[in-house]
Parts: sequence; C-alpha cells; structure tokens
Amino acid sequence: MADPETYTFSADISQLMSLIINTFYSNKEVFLRELISNASDAIDKIRYASLTDKSVLDSESEFKIIIKADKANNTLSIEDTGVGMTKADLVQNLGTIAKSGTKGFMEALATGADISMIGQFGVGFYSAYLAAERVVVYSKNNTDEEYRWESSAGGTFAVTPVEEGARSLKRGTRIVLHLKEDALEFLEDRRIKELVKKHSEFIGYPIYLSVSKTKEETVPVEGDDEVVEEEAKEGEDKAEVAEVKEGEEKKPKTRVMKTTTQELEKLNNQRPIWMRATEGEGAPEEKEYQDFYKATSGDWDEALAWKHFAVEGSLEFKSIIYLAKRPPFDMFEQQKKKPNNIKLYVRRVFIMDNCEELMPEYLSFVRGVVDSEDLPLNISRESLQQNKILKVIKKNMTKKCLDLFNELAEDKEKYAKFYENYSKNLKLGIHEDSANRDKLAKLLRYQTSTQGEELASLDEYVKRMKEGQPGIYFITGESRKAVEKSPFLEKLKKKGYEVLFMVDPIDEYAVQQLKEFDGKKLLCATKDGVNMGSTEEEKAEFEKAKEACKDLLVQMKDVLGDKVEKVAVSARLEGSPTCLVTGEYGWTANMERIMKAQALRDNSMGAMMGSKKTLEINPTHPIVTQLLSFLKDPTRNTIVKDMIWLLYETAALSSGFNLEDPAQFAKRIHKMISLGLELGSSEESKEEEEEEEMPGLGGGGSGEGEMEGVD
Repeated sequence: MADPETYTFSADISQLMSLIINTFYSNKEVFLRELISNASDAIDKIRYASLTDKSVLDSESEFKIIIKADKANNTLSIEDTGVGMTKADLVQNLGTIAKSGTKGFMEALATGADISMIGQFGVGFYSAYLAAERVVVYSKNNTDEEYRWESSAGGTFAVTPVEEGARSLKRGTRIVLHLKEDALEFLEDRRIKELVKKHSEFIGYPIYLSVSKTKEETVPVEGDDEVVEEEAKEGEDKAEVAEVKEGEEKKPKTRVMKTTTQELEKLNNQRPIWMRATEGEGAPEEKEYQDFYKATSGDWDEALAWKHFAVEGSLEFKSIIYLAKRPPFDMFEQQKKKPNNIKLYVRRVFIMDNCEELMPEYLSFVRGVVDSEDLPLNISRESLQQNKILKVIKKNMTKKCLDLFNELAEDKEKYAKFYENYSKNLKLGIHEDSANRDKLAKLLRYQTSTQGEELASLDEYVKRMKEGQPGIYFITGESRKAVEKSPFLEKLKKKGYEVLFMVDPIDEYAVQQLKEFDGKKLLCATKDGVNMGSTEEEKAEFEKAKEACKDLLVQMKDVLGDKVEKVAVSARLEGSPTCLVTGEYGWTANMERIMKAQALRDNSMGAMMGSKKTLEINPTHPIVTQLLSFLKDPTRNTIVKDMIWLLYETAALSSGFNLEDPAQFAKRIHKMISLGLELGSSEESKEEEEEEEMPGLGGGGSGEGEMEGVD
C-alpha cells in the first residue's frame, strides 16, 4: 500500500468543528440528510455532463445511492454513482476548511451574508462528524484513479491511492463513517428508513438500503437414516425422514437450509407528485393526490380540497396545498409551539416544517408542500436566510389559498363544511391581513334577520339592499336567540332593512377592521349615532318628540347621574320603551362581556372603552308618556325615580349589559310587585322613600346647566 500524503488544516479546526456541531445543526440526525444530498448533487453533475457527452457513463450507467450498515465494525457507509472526485478534488473539496478562504468565509457568515452551500462538499460534509469519530472517503472520477481520504478531524487529513486489488468503485464516492458510541442507533435499519423517509424521501434518484434477508431452501440429504434423524433431534436443521411402506417407492430425504444474503431495498418509493404537470397529460389523478395527502399529513381521512400550482418568473417554486376535512383540535392553542403544516423542500430535500415566514398564522390549518429550486439557505440547510424571496413565497401562497377558498365556495355544501371548521381563521385574517381584507370579506358568511337559518355572504346582502339604505347593518351578541329580538332592530325591521347577526366572539375583532364592503359602510345597530335612513318627515317628528320630552330627559339624567353619558330620544325604537347604546368608538355590550371574561384583562382599558353609554327613550311608548304626566305630580316623586331606575336597568339587560347591582334591581321589582298586589309598602321601603328626595325640575328644566347631558 502506498504511503499516505498528510495535509494539515490551517484553520483552528477545533473551534470551527465546535461551531458546526453546536451552532449550525440542532440535531445530529441531519448528517444523513446532508450526505444523501451531496450524493444526489454528485449524480446531478454526472447526469448533466452526460447530456453533451454520453461516454462519461461508460464506467457506470446506473444512478443510485446505497446505504449500508455494518454492525460488526460499527460503520455506516453512503455510496453514490455520481461524478466522483480526483485526488485534487479530495484535497480541495474536503479540505475546504483548510483553504485560505476560511477567514473570509467566517467573516461573511458573521456579517449575515447570504451563503448557500447546497451541492458543495465542505461544511455539509463535515456534519458527518456529528455522529462519526472517524470518516473515510473513497472516490473515483473518470479522469483519475480511486483515492482514499481519511480524517478524525484532529487537525490533519490523509489522502492515499487505493491499490489495484482493493479498488471497488467504477465511478462515484463511498463515505464510511466510524460511528461514536452514542450514535450506534444509526446502524439500525428501522432508524435509517425513518430518517430517509423524513428528510430524503423525494430525492430524484433511488436510495437503497443493504438489508439482510434470510431464505429457507429444501435440499436433499444423503446418508444413513439414523444419522439424519439424530441431526434433526439436535435441532440443527429441519430434516424430513419418510417412512417407507412395503410396495411404495422410497422418497428422498430432505433438509431445510437457512441462508442469509444481503439485498438492496429501495427506500424512496413515494414520488414527488408536485413536480408533475398540474393538468393535462402526466397530471396526477384524484386518488394520487389523496394518497399523497395521507402519506405526508398522517391524516386517516381524505382531504376536503386541494390546489396544485407552480409559480414561475424571477422566483420559481412548485406547491400542493390541502384542506383537511376537520381542523386540528389544538388549532388555536397558544401555549404549545406547533409546527407549520407546510413542509419546505429545496430541490426535493426536506428542510423544515416550522417556517413561520412561509404562511400567515391565520392560514396555519392549510397543509401541503413547497419546493423551491433556488431558495438560499444558511450553511446547515436547517434555516432560511432572511431575504425578499420568503416574502414573495408567502404572498403567493396566501393568494393561492384564497383562490382555493373561492373555488370551494362555488360548491355550497362543501363550503358550508369548510366554513363551519375554519370561519374563525378567515375572521382572524380580516383582523390581521390588511392586504387581503377585501378578498377575505367575500368569503364571510352570516345568518341575517331575513334569511332564516341560511348563511348569506356580504355580496348577497349588498344585492338585496333597499334603495337609499345607508349601509350594511349588523348586530353583535352572544347568540342568534339573544340578538334577533333585540330592541335595536325594531325600526330597522319596520323599514325592511336586513341585519347581519354576528354571534361569534371573533366577529367583534374582525368588524373593528372591516369598516366597509363594496363601498358600503358597516353600521352597528347598537352604537350611538347610527344612520337609520330617516326621511325628512321622520326627522321632523323626531325633533318634535325631542322638544316634548326635554323635561323628562333632564330628570332622567339627574337621577341616573354618571351611569349614563346622556339621555336622548331614540330614532331606532318601535315597541320597546328604552335601550342602552354605546359610543361610536366604544365597546359594544357583547365586546364588554367578552373582555370581562378575559382572565388577564387590563381593567384600565375596560374603564376607558366601556363607560360611555347613552340611554335612549321611545317618546311614543305608553310607559314614557305616562312617566311624562307623572312629572307634574309631586306626590309621585318616589315612584318616578324607581321607574327611571327600572327603565335604565331593563334597558341594560335587553341591550346585553350586566347589572352592576342586581340586588337593588330585585328590590325595585319586588316593590312594583307589592304595589301591583296592593300589599302596600314595607317599613323598610318607607324609610328608604323618606331618605330619598326627587331632584327638582328647576322651572321646567330649561336652564343651560340642566340640559347638560341631554340630547
């Protein structure tokens, strides 16, 4: 054997190896992915060369990658039939760390420069030392003899020509890893298959694993019957000794022999269907799409819908996205870091499934794959360089998802199933994704005051709008039952205006961002100052009623004090005496209820957003007109005050608010019941009446100060 030539790593190998092992790679198992990827790249090179010169394949025409585990020697080898390396290539490529460019490379890495190492031996190759204490490389190029490269990463490596009798490569490279004690798991067939399936299943060339196969073969046995029977008893082999009867032909004695052979088992049978045409000849069939979905997602059920597409231009990538029939049970679980359902591949090599920049959070339920040909990765292939390409991919993926949702919306039955499962995601998108807000709004569906149980889109609502209708009316609440008989809808129903029922808590957040649709403003029926589309005649009647009730408005404001910001005549009530409305920019009653239910809520925010309320009264309601007449009778001061409080509290309840003092409300109800039953007032009630005095009307309430807070 020729003497090896020894080379010294000029870089500080221990420091750089520590950087590779502890920083570049988060999991030692990725070494197999790296070596298989390098093998695939080497085959790519010889295949490209063969396009112009077929003779380069004379030495070896088959493209393949072979993995072999040797438990006896604790070695794992990865062999390819790629381009191979000459002696100079071995020194230069596998000695990348020793080159004078190391310093520049490390400086570029430190400054965050884009460094793509895919397809290059060097740092990717050195991931082998995550699992191996010593690495031996055999390589044969068409233009050179076979050479052996060896290093324990201790500062030097040696290159030796392989003697003629020991040569085993026609062309290509074999990497032999002498595994560390804590890496012997990678000798197990099961573990190797698992890693290939996870990281390299879609490599474009067949990957084989050399496995042991035991075969049983029946062979004839010659010799004395007694000897054969004795051997059979000893259990060495199964022998069959036939008992020969008189007149029968004697059967030959046989024995079952077990032989163990090494066979190649193909590991990557699943083909990357996203690389095929999206339509026409060669496009996958429906069953292939469903089989691929089940294989990659782990879902036992079929997908609801999918979209297969390719993006071309300055950036090229192919993708298939799927919608599952059922959402994951922990879709909105914040405590657990969940992987993104989009698997990222670069040239069919699996990179990651937790790339947060690949898909917006509200579309995290979409499953599938993205395969880019030229996406730059960092040096370990494990994470992406921060660059504009990611933003372009994200933008395209979001657009294709919305296209898929719109296609699904054409089938009402399918879309109803989709919307039931993922409506919260779409509404979260309304809140978060301003760029696609209008497109997402078209996908929303709501029950309305005129359509029964059927869900209606905003497009359908706009088409049904009456002439002169000021906008799209909606009301938020806890349930349909809670909102459909709300006093806020009385005048709207009379006018024939349709009202959207928003009864999902996330609707409150979405509608804060969705101010209009198709040029029509969204109007909350429970907010102060909502445009009811009143005619000139109705406006005149409103002003007349306002003037007639001004004394009552002053009196009610004085009684209620800071419970309300003001008391006003209502233009929205028809059959109810009062309602309690919130400010235009404040929380609705439903939003206030949602915020109060938050365990970690900010109380100061609640005080700011939930305090400004207006009590509106219906001037034509009998209770209000009777109350107006009672104002002129001083003997009815106490009952008027109680009635004002009851009107306020019942308005709060019917408007969706919670009472601050339910016990006091109950006392007033009991007092009214007692009066109705002519039971008279209890002693306790009489004492309370004496303590409380009715605020004076102050000359009809026309003073400037008395009208403050009255509209």
